[in-house]
Amino acid sequence: MCIRDSSHPKFTAVVLAADRGPDDPVAVAAGVRCKSLTPVSGRPMVLRVLDALTASQTVDTCILCGPPKSVVDQEPDLRTLITSGNVKWFENQATPSSSAFHVLQTLPDEAPVLLTTADHALLSARIVDYFCSEAQATACDVVAGVARHETVTEAYPQTHRTATRLEDGAYCGCNLFAFLTPRARQAAEFWCQIESHRKNPLRLIRVLGWGAVSRYLMGRLSLNDALDRISRRLGFKAGAVVLTCPEAAVDVDSVSDLKLVENIISNKQMSKETLR
Repeated sequence: MCIRDSSHPKFTAVVLAADRGPDDPVAVAAGVRCKSLTPVSGRPMVLRVLDALTASQTVDTCILCGPPKSVVDQEPDLRTLITSGNVKWFENQATPSSSAFHVLQTLPDEAPVLLTTADHALLSARIVDYFCSEAQATACDVVAGVARHETVTEAYPQTHRTATRLEDGAYCGCNLFAFLTPRARQAAEFWCQIESHRKNPLRLIRVLGWGAVSRYLMGRLSLNDALDRISRRLGFKAGAVVLTCPEAAVDVDSVSDLKLVENIISNKQMSKETLR
């Protein structure tokens, strides 16, 4: 993986770090106040994500949305990052989409923004730089990172990742989104709309359009077809970057995910020590 063009402006990275609801099972299992504070190989997930963003060549500003101030105040490492000005902090909103939308409204329209989540414990500067540089090369307004399902399951057959099955293959989300232009802000509004309808399939279908849904159900919708239809319907150009690194699609949604991530990191560390 390499960076295509260093002449592009650097990204502002926004990390969503609040729990979706109380009693998150990962947080409960780890005995921490918020899932993002769950230690992975001895370091909280949120700090691992911030480490990757800080080490990347394509990001120059980090914004943390959540955890709540009451949690931050009790975490010395987080509090130090924020009070030093190395990381900016925003109070989280009611949902991930509304948190993202709220932060985006405070940033200049022309600033490229990378959005990710604090449970992306395997995120690396290498993944960040590849995604950001490839996203900027698409000439799209908003870009999502995806990985082929087979890439992820071949590397980690024990994992169970949600996949969208399209005509040209099955894809997993990677919790990486690039908002590249002023029009990209419309995508954040659309996300809020989709999230509010996620438990009402009929309303969701009405938002996406029946044509795309029928083609999807018949197995005749490719990734490019889906992106083209979204672009035409919503008024911004949507794109995707297919990431070849399987770790890009592994986040910590469950206790089993946490165990998997711990094993991946442990195996990588053992391999490095063997090579020395």
